[in-house]
Order: sequence, then C-alpha cells, then structure tokens
Amino acid sequence: MNLGEIYETLLKYFGGQYWWPGETKFEIIVGAILTQQTSWRNVEKAIQNLKKENMLNEVSLHKATVKKIEKTIKPSGFYKIKTKRLKNFLNFVFKKYDGNLEKFFNLPKEQLRKELLSINGVGKETADSMILYAAEKPIFVVDAYTHRIFNRIGIINWDDYEKTRIFFEEELEENIEMFKEFHALIVQLGKNICKPKPKCNICPLNIRCKYAISINNST
Repeated sequence: MNLGEIYETLLKYFGGQYWWPGETKFEIIVGAILTQQTSWRNVEKAIQNLKKENMLNEVSLHKATVKKIEKTIKPSGFYKIKTKRLKNFLNFVFKKYDGNLEKFFNLPKEQLRKELLSINGVGKETADSMILYAAEKPIFVVDAYTHRIFNRIGIINWDDYEKTRIFFEEELEENIEMFKEFHALIVQLGKNICKPKPKCNICPLNIRCKYAISINNST
C-alpha cells in the first residue's frame, strides 16, 4: 500500500476534513501558534475572545499590550509563552515587511520557510502549517501522529521530521489541497483510532498495517 492508496482509503473512511478552520490568513497563523500543546477546542475559545475584542487582525494584535493578549488567549493554555510567540511573529512581519502578510507570503517557499523558522517560537510543524494553510504553498506538514501511524504501518522506520516531510513530498503528487486533506486525515486517524493504545480492529488500514497484523497474529 503506497501513500496515495492510504490517502484514498482514509478519505473514503473519514470523508473530507476541509482544514484549516479560519476566516482569514491571519486567523490561520494565530491558530497555528495557539494550537501548540493544546486541543483545537481551546484554541477556538481563544480565537473567539480575540474576535470579541476586535484583536484578530495584524495591526490590533501588534499594538495590544502583553497583558491584554495574555488575558484574551488564556483558554489556549501556556498563554504567556504563546503571547511571546505571537508578538515575536508580528514584530518580525512589521519590522521586515511593514506588517504586510501578503508581501511576506509571496516569498519563494524555501525562503519563506527559512524566515519563519528564524522567528523565536516557530518550529517546523508550525511553520509548515502556515506555509500550507495560510500561504497556500505545497509543503507536507508532519506531526507526531504521522510518525506513529506510518512507523506502525511499516512505510517508514524513523522519527526525523525533515526526512519524513521530504519522503512524503517525493512520493506524492504535488497538490496543495491534497496535502491539506492528507494531514487532516492523519490527525483524525491518530486522535481517534491509531492512539498510543490503538483500536486496530476498526482501523481502515489494518489489513496492510504491520503492527495490526502482528497484534492479530499474537491473539
């Protein structure tokens, strides 16, 4: 079973996920930072608070005080760290691109990624989420679910982010919408079925999964 077949199987099983939830590119960016180490449910509460305070735009959030942001995004957890990360991102964009996100996102993909990764608090998964879902450039987003699932299936035997990202991009047709859907489907599978204690009996990939087969053979 190759990656394309796995994608089609998951799409048929779960249906389209239509990520990333966000009305604007900036909302997607904020969400990508706030979702670190928390559930999307908590992120939604923080985003709703930002909307109520009319702070969900580049200028307002950039001008807002640290205390004001902390209070507003508190439901997302780790709110002091995340406030610093939001400020770091905004300070970078305003200093280098006059606060113009479109200008920033129009950079070539590799240059955009390099600049995002230079911002304190923006790691590879966060940067790649911004590139794929906000800048809409073809890059595959890898997370812990990706490594858990595809190591169990037997397609990969490593946990290296860059190696996995490059592997997926080389094996799949370059398609932004498919990259978006595939990542969302992987998250769905990892959260609900391929957990630390997996529900292999209901997994749509169990017939081809080395881990599921080994569990089945041992019972």
